[in-house]
Amino acid sequence: MKITTSLSLLVLAATTASATNVIFIVADDLGYMDVGFNNPDTFYDTPSLNSLATESMVMTDGYAASPVCSPTRSSILTGQYPARTRNTDYFGGPNGFNKLPDDLTDLSQMNFKWMGKRPLLPAPYIETLAHEHITLAEYFKARGYATMHAGKWHLGDKGSWPKDHGFDINMGGVRGGGPYSGDKYFSPYENPNLPNGPKGEHLPDRLASEVAKFITKNKDEPFFVYLPFYSVHTPLMAPEELVAKYEAKRKKLGLEPVFEPEFPRENRTIQEHAIYAGMVEAMDSAVGKVMQAVENNGLKENTIVIFFSDNGGLSTSEGSPTSNLPYRAGKGWAYEGGVREPTLVSWPGKIKAGQNSTPIISTDFYPTLLELCGLDLLPWQHVDGTSFAKILKEPEADFEREPLFWHYPHWGNQGGIPFSAIRDGDWKLIKFYYKKGVELYNLDRDPKEHFNLAKQNPAKVKELSAKLEDILKETDAIMPIVNPDPKKDFGKW
Repeated sequence: MKITTSLSLLVLAATTASATNVIFIVADDLGYMDVGFNNPDTFYDTPSLNSLATESMVMTDGYAASPVCSPTRSSILTGQYPARTRNTDYFGGPNGFNKLPDDLTDLSQMNFKWMGKRPLLPAPYIETLAHEHITLAEYFKARGYATMHAGKWHLGDKGSWPKDHGFDINMGGVRGGGPYSGDKYFSPYENPNLPNGPKGEHLPDRLASEVAKFITKNKDEPFFVYLPFYSVHTPLMAPEELVAKYEAKRKKLGLEPVFEPEFPRENRTIQEHAIYAGMVEAMDSAVGKVMQAVENNGLKENTIVIFFSDNGGLSTSEGSPTSNLPYRAGKGWAYEGGVREPTLVSWPGKIKAGQNSTPIISTDFYPTLLELCGLDLLPWQHVDGTSFAKILKEPEADFEREPLFWHYPHWGNQGGIPFSAIRDGDWKLIKFYYKKGVELYNLDRDPKEHFNLAKQNPAKVKELSAKLEDILKETDAIMPIVNPDPKKDFGKW
């Protein structure tokens, strides 16, 4: 049963609201190697993020809880794994429900859409953020924070939009996963939660401007800003001057698209897509505008800023605009290219700048932010998150955590196979639910995941498989469904 806002106020009123502001920025489909602070040789210019990185802790082993968007966004706001919240696929995908069927073995109640003839059918999942959760925004609002959402929501339809989950302001958040109405990335947006600007206005710049105004208005009270950009998700669109810039750069460098096999797709191995490059730089400029607002209002030393991405770069589908190499594959896949994310945490004077290789995952942000702000933790809510505040303040401190966990019982639109996975130390085990079986990698020695060590290390496979099964049972994870009759089409719209 959800704690109502009024009850939350009673529960959380034991201490006064922290004066520490929080800005949480999430890029969409931005790959680990797309940013200069991770990859000095990237084709894309990211000066604002590079500058932010110089005063941030760069978490080199930061992970999304899913290789696709909605589940990761749910994990950030709830502090729980998608397996536990039942938000395991992107909202709108096959077999999604507002409420799960009573009988999960009754295929007549399922909605497999175009997956109806697959030998393995995707698991049912909930395609709305349940109101029983106390989101980060609800928590901060109950503590006296002004709260703002600006950008992509993709966590439910009307009745489950940002204002229904603790945000005072919602600029642009709707059901859809991309800017698909109006002129898409340019005004008029025809978005019910974002008034149109002048014709041709660019969406990431508009979102940054709205955030900058919010920061200025609320500079004298604590605030929580959640800025999940639509960028750099498809449709692939960028300002003409930026596209021209990168077309010239591509020509000067003599770059051409190159792909390698990643069954059943081809995986891009070269960054040279001019439109995508323009999208990355435009998003980076928008981050710069937000950071300038923080600076102009004298809030830099009083504001925690997190930068993150919701899944890996799109390298095997929908134009395959980027490359994640040396990391394998990309969005929609179990491999590092699908789940390892660019991750920055900044708080000048309080968090030491530098790099840290401690593995963290998106469920961890909830308890970490509360601890950094000196606020009470909610262990019944962020049950799957581990605060890493200690290593942000003392990078050399001893830090122990449970293994990282993924459960994606779906077919990725980008070619990925249903899987569950676990990372424990340097070891990563992937359990595929169709054909490929179990794969084992040592990420310290083989970050590219080229050498499956499962046959050579049966003891390690047994150990990690047992740990994975324990987490699957504890989260009551829903599994994909074996198709009893692949000749029959179980798909329906």
